[in-house]
Parts: sequence; C-alpha cells; structure tokens
Amino acid sequence: MAEIGRNYIAGEWSAGEATVENRSPSDLSDLIGHYAQAAPDELDRALEAAHRAQAIWARTGLEARQAVLQKVGETLIARADALGELLSREEGKPFAEGRGEVYRAGQFFTYYAAEVLRQIGGNADSVRPGIEVDIRREPVGVVGIISPWNFPLATAVWKIAPALAFGNAVIWKPANLVPASAVALAEIMAEQDIPAGLFNLVMGPGGDIGRQLAESPGIDALSFTGSVPVGKAIGAAAMGNLTRVQMEMGSKNALAVMDDADLDLAVQLALGGAFGGTGQKCTASSRLVVHAAVHDAFVDKLVAGARALKVGHALAEGTQMGPVVSAGQLAENLRWIETGKAEGAELACGGDRLTMETDGHYMSPAVFTGTTNAMEINREEMFAPIAAVIKVADYEEALSVVNDTRFGLTAGIVTRSLARAAHFRRNARTGCVMVNLPTAGTDYHVPFGGRGESSYGPREQGRYAVEFYTAVKTCYTLAGAPE
Repeated sequence: MAEIGRNYIAGEWSAGEATVENRSPSDLSDLIGHYAQAAPDELDRALEAAHRAQAIWARTGLEARQAVLQKVGETLIARADALGELLSREEGKPFAEGRGEVYRAGQFFTYYAAEVLRQIGGNADSVRPGIEVDIRREPVGVVGIISPWNFPLATAVWKIAPALAFGNAVIWKPANLVPASAVALAEIMAEQDIPAGLFNLVMGPGGDIGRQLAESPGIDALSFTGSVPVGKAIGAAAMGNLTRVQMEMGSKNALAVMDDADLDLAVQLALGGAFGGTGQKCTASSRLVVHAAVHDAFVDKLVAGARALKVGHALAEGTQMGPVVSAGQLAENLRWIETGKAEGAELACGGDRLTMETDGHYMSPAVFTGTTNAMEINREEMFAPIAAVIKVADYEEALSVVNDTRFGLTAGIVTRSLARAAHFRRNARTGCVMVNLPTAGTDYHVPFGGRGESSYGPREQGRYAVEFYTAVKTCYTLAGAPE
C-alpha cells in the first residue's frame, strides 16, 4: 500500500487539508505515497508551539542537546541504505548518490552535535576602568527553513542541525516533489527526547506555505535554498518584518580547462560536474571554458564520455545518471536544447527524450559546442544535464569568461601550473574555487556560499553557521575597584 505521509506539528502528526501524490521519476507507475498539505492554521499552530519549545530548548543543558543531535546523526547513518533507496526512488538520483546523501546528512548532525559543546564566548577589558565586558551568543529564536528538491535531506539538514545546535526551534517546509524523505527525517526527530514543537514539518506548496512562512512575524530567521526569483520574493516578504534572511539561489558555474591540463582528468571532472545528479545541482559545471590548444581533443573525449554514460532507473545497478526529477523539469530541459540550437550552438550529442523499460522522465546528457558566453544557455541556470563548451584563446580570456556572470557560486580550473592555480584561486569571483577537482562537491565543516545572485546573507555550514543562527550579546558589568 502507498504511504500516507503527514505533517509533524507540535509533537503530533497532522493530516492537513489535502494530499499530493508522490511518484518515482524513474517509474511513473511507482506510487510512493500521498502526502499532506498543511492548512494555514496548522502553520500558525506550529509557530505557537515552536516559540514555547524554543524557550525550553534554550535552557536545556548542553550535554542533553548534544546527545539529541548525536543520536539523530547516528540514526541517519545507520539507516543510510533504506533511506537512500527511498530518496533515490523519489528524487531520481542513482542509489549510490542517494545513500551518500543520507550518510552526509548524518554527518551534519554529528558535526553540529560536537559544536553544541564548543559554544565559547569571549571577554574584553572595557576602555572604562572597573568595567568588564562579556560577549556571548544566544539563539535567534524560531527558524523557518525552506529546502529544495535536488538534495531532499542534505540541504535541509545543513540548516536544521545548526539551528538546533545553537538553541533554536525549527519549522521546515520541504519541496513538494520530495516529501517522503522529509517525513522520514521527521519520524527520526519524533523519536527524540525534545520539547513538543521544537521541530515541525509543514508540507505544502511554496506559493502558499512558503509565502506564509516568509511573511510571518513569528519567524525570527529564515533560511532558503532555491531559485533566484523565489529567493527575491522571499527576501522582500521577510523584510516587512525585518526577519533575518539567508539564501542560496542560482548559479552558472564554469570549469576552465587549460592547455597544460591532464585531459583525461579534465574530462572526468567535466562529466561528473555536468551530469552528476542529472545536472540538478547548484554546483554543476554547466559552462566548460576550454583553451583553444586542447579544445578539439577535449571535446572529442567529452562527447565520447557523455555518450557512454549509462542512463537508467535510479535503483538499477550500473546507472550513472538517473531521470530528471519531474515532467515539468524535463520539458524545461528540452526547451533549453531548442534554445541552444536557435542561438547557433552545435548540439554535439544528447538532449533527447529517452524511452526506457519504465515510463519515467529520462533524457540523454547533452553537450553543446561552438557556444559563446553571450548565449542564453551560458547566462541562465538550466538545472539540467546540459553542458556548453566555450573556446578561449588563453588563460586571461578564460578567467574573464569564468567571471562574466551575475552568479558566483563555484568555479574550477584544470591545470598543472601552480602559478595559474594560485592566480585563479585569488581572482575567480566565486564563493568556492576548485583546482583539479569538479565544481560539484563540498565539505560539511567549512563555509559554503557564493557571490552575486548565488547567495545572500551569512555563509552556511561549518563554524560559519553560527553567524546566522545566533545573535551576539555584549554585556557590561561594573566590577568595582580592587580593595
């Protein structure tokens, strides 16, 4: 029987006012379940419970809070196989990627469990005699979290874990395309000894529940990952209440391949960066900026590699690229193929709607050549298994092209030159820079974020998360003169 997934509000499971179907993009006959859509009054109830619970949680001893996060992390890691299968089934990424995402989600929790015990403040001597200064961090209060569909657990958890670690309550609205993973995490949270209402799962469409979250004066901070237009709308709504906002949005990442590059490595990095996760990553390498001296050889190897990638059911053995997440996303991807052709780009391979053994949202990985950085396919985020090759004359032009974008999340270079690598690291205008590594792939203990329209607000992940999830308090005490 198909699962019935409910919202989790104030420590109780809630049926909502309606349900939506959740079907596997690998096999549309595979009905995963029906999932509740929250009514406006349910979000109000979650907000009331969250404020009560947060006051209790903030007073809870550090070791008790640490134990909760540690247990959640260990549970996710222990259940990585089962939850990874569920995640891959509903999102479409190959099982190895789904399992890896669940495992990484567990690592986020265990990392921030340790951070609970590292909440150390500071002190200073006042410029006035006899006064001591104490500097501490306190929770911001109730945090709203709006997470995307491409990483159903990892992106949500890298927000949820630090929010809880630093003493806040959470109201989480996941993407409606991936509710099963959200309910699975809520079930793990429901097993923990935490105040009712500390963690709330409120499912529903972004235009309704998401907007209500953004406009609510009961939200003290709001962390969002999604598209630029939605992010701007959320930011404008939140500003009405001066709500603290953190946003990760679009990208147009470039991988620069220099004339001294190891071409086999460069192709490997390009294939993984462009087509891993079906290209549905904010860190995907959608622009491949290639030195003219190696351009033709690189393209030949890249096209051969793209054609060799095995597209298939997310849970099938040997699948290297799964289906696109939804019919709407697939239609948009195919429109980008037509846009590229209309702009004069040459479709070297792929870009076809595929018919497989199961009815799903499949397409072949596409490579465009003969493109310029002025083309729309190189200006806008496609979120698709589509890579565009841009030929450049030298390193200076490559760097200029890499930086010629309104985004600025990740950028990479493939080179054997230490001098070029060092110059690129300093001069690429992105939040993350990769040298001889794919643009996709980051660590959980260091900051993540970008520049331009890619990010807004404090960085996510690592110790830098404390900037968003806490408020600084400076305390002055008259200590008196020594006797």
